[in-house]
Amino acid sequence: MLTQWQKVVEFPNLKVLSGTSAMLLLTGEYQHVVDSKSRVLISNRLRNQIDATEHGSNFYLVLGANGILCLYPEKYFEQIALSVTPGTTAPDEAVAFERMSFALASKIELDGQGRLLLNEKLRKRAGLRDNITLVGVRDHIELWNSESWEQYVSDHMAQYQKQMSQARQVVLQNRNEEQ
Repeated sequence: MLTQWQKVVEFPNLKVLSGTSAMLLLTGEYQHVVDSKSRVLISNRLRNQIDATEHGSNFYLVLGANGILCLYPEKYFEQIALSVTPGTTAPDEAVAFERMSFALASKIELDGQGRLLLNEKLRKRAGLRDNITLVGVRDHIELWNSESWEQYVSDHMAQYQKQMSQARQVVLQNRNEEQ
């Protein structure tokens, strides 16, 4: 089943993960406040970008790269967690990856209003305060302190603009070559 985005835009050279037929393409940034019960609303705009049939209706809350708290659709995270196969890494590295992957992940369901209850331990490890920004990052949602996110954007804007320009040039060049 195609996501709403894919119904509008064709992806002729789409490469997907094994076992999935639709690519996740989560986008946008959304300001939210963590309430007094440690809950945060996951915007409808973000949730509607996920095909629940394809990727599951629940999520995994995971402490990801650089200490950023990440929210992965359940079926997608399960593929990631099970992706280290015997023989591809040293046995002790595979065991460490398994321990960390499963210990630092929590399977969660959103409540009826689309809110996520933040695990206090993960929230503390990620240093999340009350004003947060949810960021769609292709296959997952990242939860940032709003000030940290703004600083990250500021620090990386010039690099992003250069990469976007280069990517656009590649697309235009490929289109010209196809004609």
